[in-house]
Amino acid sequence: MNENMNPKEVQTEPESAHPDSPLWNWPAKLIVGLALVGVAVWLLVQFKRFVGPLIVAFLLTYIFYPVVSFLQKRIKLPWRVAVTVFYIIVVAAFLGLLVWGGLALFGQVENLIAFIERNIDQIPQLVNDLTQKTYPIWTYEFSLSAINWNSVVDQAVSAVQPIIGQIGSFTGSIATGAANVLLVIGIILLVSYFMLAESKGVTNRLENVKIPGYTADFQRIGQELNNIWNAFIRGQLVVVLITGIIYTIYLGSMGIQFFFGLALIAVLGRFIPYIGAWITWIAYGLVALLQGTTIFNLPSGIYALIVLGGAILIDIMLDNLLVPKVMSENLKVHPALVLVGALIAVDFLGVIGILLAAPVLATLKLFFGYIFTKLTDQDPWEELDHAQPEEKTRWVVWLEKQWAKLSLWMVSAAKKAGQWFRSKWIKVKTKKNRPSKKEKGSK
Repeated sequence: MNENMNPKEVQTEPESAHPDSPLWNWPAKLIVGLALVGVAVWLLVQFKRFVGPLIVAFLLTYIFYPVVSFLQKRIKLPWRVAVTVFYIIVVAAFLGLLVWGGLALFGQVENLIAFIERNIDQIPQLVNDLTQKTYPIWTYEFSLSAINWNSVVDQAVSAVQPIIGQIGSFTGSIATGAANVLLVIGIILLVSYFMLAESKGVTNRLENVKIPGYTADFQRIGQELNNIWNAFIRGQLVVVLITGIIYTIYLGSMGIQFFFGLALIAVLGRFIPYIGAWITWIAYGLVALLQGTTIFNLPSGIYALIVLGGAILIDIMLDNLLVPKVMSENLKVHPALVLVGALIAVDFLGVIGILLAAPVLATLKLFFGYIFTKLTDQDPWEELDHAQPEEKTRWVVWLEKQWAKLSLWMVSAAKKAGQWFRSKWIKVKTKKNRPSKKEKGSK
């Protein structure tokens, strides 16, 4: 029987390059691997408060690497000198922003929460006044007085008040622990500095990790991880920045008080699917109802509806025009799963857990999907290679067409304005260079 056995089917243990150091058998490898996993989980649980800052330090290293590499190539500095110069600029900019606007922004958030706490008891009376009125629409009139709004509003206020109180105490604890916050930020910057300074070419080193028979898989995993975190870090940064700018301009032009703090709420709400948008809209509605003064002396209810309508329209435009173009489809995680992950991560990592829920879940999905396909003898990359892009709805396609037309019109208008200013500037220069009548007479 042994004579008929195919030589290729005979499995032999690989020989060690050093006879004095024998190779481990599979039971030993399994025991050591499980022990390492157990130690890693124990360390993760014991030192979970350091996990968030370390992840942020890794992300900063990932973000800053191409910038420092660009500076090194253009200025021709040694790597460590380029990293040091860049971090000096980053620290100086951070301190400048902290002194110039950070403290004022935090103070505005505190004032916003205190404002809502002071005036939230007025909501039942405001709702009662609004529901008792009769509103004419063309030839019809309607009123909301038939519904018992008092019990509904009282229950809503009693549910919201404890949450606002907890947020107020949280912001107060941050204010009293500002030194600790600055210390954590300093440690994050210091760790990321040493990681970046001591690991030139870190991306190449990670890609060169080789395990016999799995080189192609490791390269593909590295590519997919790069797509996930690149889409999140750079894409989310763009979305958050544009969201903050748009809401600051919109709320400021609408005359909303504490518009910087409310814009910050919109920025944070971008990281929490479903709930984040509702929290933002509720905050805008409360401030619009309670602040008293409105633009054009509109009634508080109408003013709040206009503000909410504009905010909802902005969110729809951002979700359907900006986010798909910037974030692409690299995360591939359902928003409901991101919401559950954010609720779990906030208990484990705090606020950082909310910010990192989506990419961490996408990373775990990638790893567990790879393990499952290997356990079931399937191709781990078949689903990714044959993934079909989602079809866009008609109104999204219509919005994209209108946005493209508007963009073309803005570009053409900018070109025409530039040509007009250029022609005016040429006329002014020719008049200045033209000799005056006195100069001609003297000649």
